Amino acid sequence: MRLSEMRPFTFAAQLLAAVSLSACTLAPHYERPALPVAQTWPVSQAPSSTPTASAGELGWRTVFLDPRLQGVIDLALKENRDLRVAVLNIEKARAQYRVQRAELLPSISASGGETRSHTPALVSQTGRAVDAEQYSATVGFTAYELDLFGRVRSLNQVALQSYLATEETRRASQISLVAEVASDYLTLAADQELLRIAQDTLATREESLRLSQKRFEAGATSQLDLSQAQTLTEQARADVAATTAQAGRDRNALRLVVGAEIPADLLPQSGLNAIAIQADLPAGLPSMVLTGRPDVLAAEHALEAQNANIGAARAAFLPRISLTGSTGAASPDLGSLFNAGTGSWSFTPQISLPIFSGGANLANLGVAKANRDITVAQYEKAVQTGFREVADGLETQATIRDRVAAQDRLVAAAANSQRLAQARYDKGVDSYLTLLDAQRTLYGARQTQLAAKLAELNNRVTLYKALGGGVWP
Repeated sequence: MRLSEMRPFTFAAQLLAAVSLSACTLAPHYERPALPVAQTWPVSQAPSSTPTASAGELGWRTVFLDPRLQGVIDLALKENRDLRVAVLNIEKARAQYRVQRAELLPSISASGGETRSHTPALVSQTGRAVDAEQYSATVGFTAYELDLFGRVRSLNQVALQSYLATEETRRASQISLVAEVASDYLTLAADQELLRIAQDTLATREESLRLSQKRFEAGATSQLDLSQAQTLTEQARADVAATTAQAGRDRNALRLVVGAEIPADLLPQSGLNAIAIQADLPAGLPSMVLTGRPDVLAAEHALEAQNANIGAARAAFLPRISLTGSTGAASPDLGSLFNAGTGSWSFTPQISLPIFSGGANLANLGVAKANRDITVAQYEKAVQTGFREVADGLETQATIRDRVAAQDRLVAAAANSQRLAQARYDKGVDSYLTLLDAQRTLYGARQTQLAAKLAELNNRVTLYKALGGGVWP
């Protein structure tokens, strides 16, 4: 192909290079909104070596120290179906971003063709039938938009921010999954321990019933005492049945959230006291914690996407220039297709200037600005929600140890009262009703003690989730 035939494409290439270097965007300058919350937490934190440190910077293996619980969490991260969907959504968003990014560059394609025609003598200018053949080969691009005012770049930014928001949503799903697995695991351990308490109580009351039966047969006690012993025994038996069913439902719930069958050696083997979860999780500064939470980051990426949408809407008021061009060769003979003198080219620039659209462009700009303002409000709500979740966790953390300690003392006192009541009943000093009250009190105290321990451990899980979940190993 001669140099003169390449000049239009040389000019087009220079024009594309100039546009790529000088293209602007009409999107407003983005600034992160001010955090609509206090700069300190409402509950004072325990002093730490690093005042700004946060538990959100800790990996989950650093917080959940029990090896069995770690194994269950690790299994859930591999098998949970909701997390798989979140990961696949990332792949989808990444592909959509790549599709949009491709609009920044011309799509070049090559084509080759053959045309055969027959003209009958009746319509031929020569009065004779004519058979003709033509071969062609071209390379070119079609309707490539020169992004002079940043419309395509703004849409590319929208796709990028949507992808990044999806990535943060996946991280939020991962954090929620870890917290849910830990909470379900603790609930199962607590109900298994509650079942042991119910079984111990049933065994104690069956023995008490056996002794009451002997006393009644010997005439040393009344029918009322025997009936009361039978009532408590059957209540304990019903509690054992109900708690057994609840523990089974807990295992089913844990199996569902994990997404696979859990090996028996990973299930809780003892009580809550054996499950180690790091205590005294530092909260750090609100500005650091809240801007690092994945849900807040996802909301911010959504806000940046809407900000870029305004740039695309503004660009719709301005001219759009598109280029179509091709270069190649054409010949009536396939063997001489690429010989000298067969070169061909075409270059078709087009400009489109909006004159009247019935107010559609102005309305679209209004929609883009309204969506941006809506997303600002959603971002601020995400920040406020995160602040409340952390503050609630810190409120509970500040008092939960006192609650657990009080329940421990209550159980000790109730156990001592039952021991004394049993001794006084055996000596005939007190009635059987006093002993029954002492047994009921101890049984209830052990249940509330277990509930307090579960609340303490669940608070650590919830607070860790509220602080952003940390670094992933």
